[in-house]
Amino acid sequence: MLWKDKQNVLQARLRELGSVAIAFSGGVDSTYLLTVAHQVLPDQVIAITARSLSFPERELNEAMAFAQERDIEQIIVDSEELDIDGFSDNPPNRCYLCKQELFSKIVTLAKEKGFSHVLDGSNADDHMDYRPGHQAAVELGVVSPLDEAGFTKDDIRQASQALGLPTWDKQSFACLASRFAYGELITPERLSQIDRAEQFLLDSGFSQVRVRYHGNLARIETDAAGQLLLHDRGLCERIYDAFREYGFDYVAADLLGYRTGSMNETLPE
Repeated sequence: MLWKDKQNVLQARLRELGSVAIAFSGGVDSTYLLTVAHQVLPDQVIAITARSLSFPERELNEAMAFAQERDIEQIIVDSEELDIDGFSDNPPNRCYLCKQELFSKIVTLAKEKGFSHVLDGSNADDHMDYRPGHQAAVELGVVSPLDEAGFTKDDIRQASQALGLPTWDKQSFACLASRFAYGELITPERLSQIDRAEQFLLDSGFSQVRVRYHGNLARIETDAAGQLLLHDRGLCERIYDAFREYGFDYVAADLLGYRTGSMNETLPE
């Protein structure tokens, strides 16, 4: 099915739902979902965005700017994952603990505001990775209309480009907690290290990038374009100096480059 046909399915589903609160991060998926929902249900949609240490300020600012530019009502909800019992220990179900807490707040807030359903931007490609957070969403009755309509990430990018959305080619993003190997303690200081390191790379011309935390070693994952940038000896030295300033002793580039869920590769099958 072409993305245009899937978009028709999505629009029909949104009309069926009637009034929706969308968990809006400002990423590729939720931005597209919010845009279509606002077109279909202009007076019956609200965006709810989380603010936390694992959500970089640049992402929050972009999400707020998007909603303001399109006159979409938005609520910012504080969700501090590090206060959740067990989260900082970074167990394999870390994402479940986070999403259960966040979606519980969003569902409660949506009901208080009179919205019938909470939606997230999960898509069909998400089934290809280990995503325990999806279980929490299902348990709390969160609807994933992009997934229901069969949208892949490529479909969403094509549809977003057709709508003129600035996020159509935006790099994929996941919360900063995903940069830590399971069992590695997550702290505010370490989250700040990762945030500063990734921001430095973005400011240096990288687009799709992750900085994975391995104690005193930072492992850089980047796409093909980013790997070409790493051929510049001067840039590599600047990256090394900056990362040393942020608290890392060693800096390495992953030979396989960027890939989603690389920390899940160590989990038993």
